Amino acid sequence: MKCPGCGFYESKVIDSRPVSDNNSIRRRRECLECKRRFTTYEVIDSVQIVVIKKDGTKEFFDRMKLESGLIKACQKRPVDTAALAAEIETELQNSLRSEITTTEIGEIIMEKLKKLDAVSYVRFASVYREFKDVATFMEELKQLNK
Repeated sequence: MKCPGCGFYESKVIDSRPVSDNNSIRRRRECLECKRRFTTYEVIDSVQIVVIKKDGTKEFFDRMKLESGLIKACQKRPVDTAALAAEIETELQNSLRSEITTTEIGEIIMEKLKKLDAVSYVRFASVYREFKDVATFMEELKQLNK
C-alpha cells in the first residue's frame, strides 16, 4: 500500500475491523518509512450480475429496485425488507452466475416470502404472476393453504 505522505510502498497494518455494511474492511496502517498513519478500505470485488428481463433486454442488477418491490409487497407487515434484499443479493452473488432472468429472481423472492409472511407472499405473487381474475388468485391461495 502506497503511503499518501511519502509514497513509500510498504506499510504495516495496525488495526482491522469490518465496516458496518459487512462488505468492506477498514484498516489502519503505518508507513514503514515516515511512520505516518493512514486508513484504507478494502472492498470485496464482485462480478456485476446482469438481469435478463422478460422482453429480452438486459440491465445490471439493482438492489434498490429489488428492495422497492419488497417494500410494496411487505407494506405494514413484519418483514425486514432491507435484510431480505441483502439476503437475496448475497444468494445471487454466491451463485457465481453472471446472468439471471427476472423469472428466476421472482421465484427466489416468492420462495423466501412464502416462508416469512403469507400476506406479503400473496401480494408479491399477485403482481409477479399477473393474476388476471379472482379464480387465479383463489387458486394461489389454495396452493398456499396446502
